[in-house]
Amino acid sequence: MTERERITKAYELAKETYGQWGVDVEEAIKKVQDIPISLHCWQGDDVTGFENPDAQLTGGIQATGNYPGKAKTPEQLRRDLDKAMSLIPGKLRLNLHAIYAETHGEKVERDELKPEHFKNWVEWAKAKGIGLDFNPSCFSHDKSSDGFTLAHQDDEIRNFWIRHCIASRKIAEYFGKELGTPAVTNVWIPDGYKDIPVDRTAPRERLKDSLDKIFAVEIDKAHNLDAVESKVFGIGSESYVVGSNEFYMGYATANKKLLCLDAGHFHPTEVISDKISAVMQFVDEILLHVSRPVRWDSDHVVILNDELIAIAQELVRGDYLDRTHIGLDFFDASINRIAAWVIGTRNMRKALLFALLEPTAYLRQLEAEGDYTSRLAVLEEMKTTPLSAVWDYYLMNNDIPVSSEWIKEVKQYEKDVLLKR
Repeated sequence: MTERERITKAYELAKETYGQWGVDVEEAIKKVQDIPISLHCWQGDDVTGFENPDAQLTGGIQATGNYPGKAKTPEQLRRDLDKAMSLIPGKLRLNLHAIYAETHGEKVERDELKPEHFKNWVEWAKAKGIGLDFNPSCFSHDKSSDGFTLAHQDDEIRNFWIRHCIASRKIAEYFGKELGTPAVTNVWIPDGYKDIPVDRTAPRERLKDSLDKIFAVEIDKAHNLDAVESKVFGIGSESYVVGSNEFYMGYATANKKLLCLDAGHFHPTEVISDKISAVMQFVDEILLHVSRPVRWDSDHVVILNDELIAIAQELVRGDYLDRTHIGLDFFDASINRIAAWVIGTRNMRKALLFALLEPTAYLRQLEAEGDYTSRLAVLEEMKTTPLSAVWDYYLMNNDIPVSSEWIKEVKQYEKDVLLKR
C-alpha cells in the first residue's frame, strides 16, 4: 500500500466516524482552507527589523536565544517566509511592522515612512497572491526610551508618534489598494510605569487624544481596518499600562475600531477564548494575536493546547469567523525560526479544523434540553476522534509534507541556506 493509499484509507474511515455524529468532513476541509491566517514577519529576525540591525529591543519585548540563520536583509526574510509558507496549508497573509521598511541605506524617520518604502513587500505579496497587514512600531527608538509614546507628556515626542501612526495607516491603505484586500493596522504601544503612579488619568487622556488625532485621518475601510491592542503589563511597565484592556474596550466600542485580543496580554489565569463572545456583542470585528504565554507574555510558539482549541471552538461555535482576523504573535530565537512559523501556523489551522469537525448543532441541542451529562460525554468522545487522519489527508491534497516529513525540508534548508549566512 502506498503512502497516498494509506492516508486516503484512514481518511475514509475517519469520515465515516465523523459522519456518525452528523459532521460533514468535506465541508469542514473546504472551510478551513479559506480561513486567512496572518503570519508575523518578526519571527524570522527576532523583532530586529531593518531600520537599525544593532538596535536593542525595548518596550517590554524580549527575544531569547541565538539560533543560527537569522534573516539580516529583506531578501533573506522573504526567502525564509517563502520556505515557511510552502509547508503551511490554507490561505495566508503576512503581518509587517514599520521597522521592516526598505529605505536602501537612507535614514528615514518613522514619521516620514511612505508606501514606497514597502514597494518590494507589496510586489512579493502580489506574486504570492496574499494580503498584507501592518503595525506602527512604537518601541526600540530613542523617542520611546523612557517608556512612553502616544501618552507622552512631551507634546513634541507625542506628536512624533501620532505622525508615525498616521503614516502607518497610509502605508496600510496602499497595501489594501494594491492587493485588493484590506490591511489590518494594529496600534500597540508600550506606555506605562514600572512602579505605582500617582496620576493614572492624564496619560490615558493623552492616549485618547492621540488616537482621536490618528483616526481623524479618514481612510476607506475597503483598504484599511484599524485595531487597538491592550496589555496587562510589560517589562518596565509592571505596575501601570496606559492602554489597558478596559481602556481599549471602551475606545474600540465607542469609535467602531477592531479590538485586538492577544492571548499573552492578560493575567496568567485569564484566557481570551472566554472573551470572544463577550466583546462580539459590542464590536463589529476583532483581531486575534494568537500566542502562548508561559507565566507571562513570553510569546512562545503556539502549540495545540486546550486554549488554542478553545479559541478555535469559540470562533466556530459563535459563527465569528467572518468577523475575526486571525494573526500570530510569537518569536523564538532558541529554535529554527522557520520551524517555529510552521509549527505555530499549522497548529492554528489544525485547531480550526478540530473545531469545524465538532457536531456543534447536536451539542447545542443537548445543552438546550438540559442534558449536560450527554454534552460532557460527547465533548470527551470528540477529543479522541481521528483528527490526524483528516489532517493528513488535507495536507496531502495541498501538496504539503504530511506528519513530521516537513522537518526534513527545514533541516535541509538550514544546511543549504541558514548556516551559510
